[in-house]
Amino acid sequence: MSLSPASADPAAFIRLHTAPAPVPLCPDIRLWQATEITPIWHATEDWLQKNGVPPPFWAFPWAGGQAVARLITDDPALVAGKRVMDFAAGSGLIAIAAMKAGAASVTAVEIDPFAITATGLNADLNGVAITGLTQDIIGQPLSGIDILLAGDVCYERSFAEAALAWFRVLARSGITVLVGDPGRAYLPSQGLDKVATYNVPTTLELEDRAVRVTDVWRVPAG
Repeated sequence: MSLSPASADPAAFIRLHTAPAPVPLCPDIRLWQATEITPIWHATEDWLQKNGVPPPFWAFPWAGGQAVARLITDDPALVAGKRVMDFAAGSGLIAIAAMKAGAASVTAVEIDPFAITATGLNADLNGVAITGLTQDIIGQPLSGIDILLAGDVCYERSFAEAALAWFRVLARSGITVLVGDPGRAYLPSQGLDKVATYNVPTTLELEDRAVRVTDVWRVPAG
């Protein structure tokens, strides 16, 4: 690693270890991505041990996020003119797709500051403006938001349960909530309305198959 505690710079780190590349399911969107998945993952884990930086989930376009991005690209009326939140934004893929589809504004929320930095770089790469927020907002009311979009939030039990419970509260308050998920372990077996299904290209180094069948779900207001 070329970064040290004294010179750590998230933007420089991202540019050094990733390269702009199109998103498989949304090729009109380009992201700073890991081009050699295993080396960047292990290098970042080494740096993580020394500097407390989370693993680079922001370096990959995950299946759930790709599905949501494809949905709003194909049906821009879902977000056009609306105030959008990309929750657990990762690379900011969904946020970028929403802005390109005509959203009035998009806020990308993450607890990882590296992810917010990556989102900003990716927004610049695609010529859109996104507001980044580094904060744990689960449980908070969202004034000024019309639609919340999320991908791949059901990978860990406690996080999935907290997020889905909050999503249901938001849906009852009138906010549209859409969630992309390729069948992660803690996706609820009922209580969600399927909106769309996509075959998302992925990699065997990231997933257990080359294509993930991925659904987009709406959290009902009732």
